[in-house]
Amino acid sequence: MRIAAIQMNSGADVSENLQLADRLIGDAVDDGCTMVVLPENFALMPARGRDKAKAAEEPGDGPIQAFLSDLSERHGIWIIAGSIPLTSPEIDAERVYGACPVYDAKGDPEAIYRKIHLFDVDLSESQESYRESRSMYPGDEVITVDTPCGRIGLTICYDLRFPELYRQLVDAGATMFTVPAAFTATTGEAHWHTLLRARAIENLAYVVAPGQYGEHADGRSTYGHSLIIDPWGRILAEAATRNCFVAADIDPDLPAKLRSEFPALANRRL
Repeated sequence: MRIAAIQMNSGADVSENLQLADRLIGDAVDDGCTMVVLPENFALMPARGRDKAKAAEEPGDGPIQAFLSDLSERHGIWIIAGSIPLTSPEIDAERVYGACPVYDAKGDPEAIYRKIHLFDVDLSESQESYRESRSMYPGDEVITVDTPCGRIGLTICYDLRFPELYRQLVDAGATMFTVPAAFTATTGEAHWHTLLRARAIENLAYVVAPGQYGEHADGRSTYGHSLIIDPWGRILAEAATRNCFVAADIDPDLPAKLRSEFPALANRRL
């Protein structure tokens, strides 16, 4: 099965972002891909974090989700939709969930994962400060979904730094992880490749990590370098710095083969 990681430079206009996603997914389909993974915030990277609430949708209802369902059905592909803003508890109407919906090849919703770990970080050397918790609520449920590529563990961006989450996903049967991201340029240059390869190697699982790249309306600069990594830690595909997709052929049987030959997961004592 051929899978694509879609790389984007999303902005504050939802319609323009969806048009770009439509074009890039069409290109991936022309390349033979039957599953695509979109980056975090693919539909909206606003100038102000709380502006996400203006585009927030109820689960299963809204123009972004309708677009994704239609696109899946039209092309006959699975879409793992990075993250979109979904409504959250009415305690604070300007805070949303960053949620990753999954659609099968008939356009039917199969799962929704809500980002568990929110990026509340100060980077003193580069004088950057981020507080996702001001505009988002954290999810609290570990989610896997069965696909033609095997069982996929769904994660988003900052989740990557919490290996215990990936162990839970492996224990739930995951043989692939998706990591849609909007990694900052600063942290991406330092850690992106290392962390993604580590999650693949230590869990003997595929990793598909599509990212945002470039400058955005809120002043953030994101790293790009979207990656597809095999269960032995080999980089199968890496994106250039532009709107594009990268693709690789996935062997759904490879994780089980490697886990049998190199039984590090079975040898765990803790």
